Amino acid sequence: MNTKDLELKSIEYRKTILEIIFNGGAGHTAGSLSCIDILNVLYNKILQINPSNFKNYNRNHYIQSKGHSVEALYTVLCDKGFFSKQDLLSLNKFKSHFIGHPTKKVPGIEHNTGALGHGLSVAVGMAIGFKLDKKDHKVFTLLGDGELSEGSVWEAFLSAHKYALDNLVVIIDRNRLQITGKTEDVNPIEPLKDKFNAFGLSTKEVNGNSVHELSKIFSNIPFEENKVNLIIANTVKGKGISFMENEIVWHHKVPSEDQYNLAQKELEFLKLDIKND
Repeated sequence: MNTKDLELKSIEYRKTILEIIFNGGAGHTAGSLSCIDILNVLYNKILQINPSNFKNYNRNHYIQSKGHSVEALYTVLCDKGFFSKQDLLSLNKFKSHFIGHPTKKVPGIEHNTGALGHGLSVAVGMAIGFKLDKKDHKVFTLLGDGELSEGSVWEAFLSAHKYALDNLVVIIDRNRLQITGKTEDVNPIEPLKDKFNAFGLSTKEVNGNSVHELSKIFSNIPFEENKVNLIIANTVKGKGISFMENEIVWHHKVPSEDQYNLAQKELEFLKLDIKND
């Protein structure tokens, strides 16, 4: 899939995220929009995970530690054929398995997440397992930047460094906003890159909303032998919708019918721009 195809795919994913949240009456809108380009590139170029090989241990694995942005993950898994669009539209409905955080009851979900700070530890354990089994597969995990306030994250980084997990890829969705405000106001985490380097990780930064840049950086893993691959993906919360971008209120908010229609129109205009570029 080339860059233009990926860009168009991201537009369609954003349209679906808005549709299922609007239809379901709840959801983490802005955070799903900030990380969808990352999931797009991972699932369409890197991971090689599909319904036919999902139950096979010997493959790459993906853990979404940033579980509250599950709408983005559901959207991509639906597109990859794990379940139907009709199933996806049951999000937040009575008796539906499609709830507000990842659950293994949904096809394609590797692990239950949502209690922030847990996903990285799971990914570290899986990466150690592959090392012990002498397998070349990689484990990818996505964390939110607000999640870095959890002490268990840093404990997991210490273990990952100790065991030289160059088969572990950690991506930080650095959109600089969390549920109660800016990360640097709530609990400052900068200088972030220096902290990761001090923990012995191999750290790179990328525009996390550029499918071109993401494709390049994922293709260069491992960055260094015997070092964890750490990617700070600088993103925009609410990316793609003008009135949602960098607005904290959209962390967990459902658009009104007028807002929903306006957002879908904006995405259609973006799609036309990409097609005509």
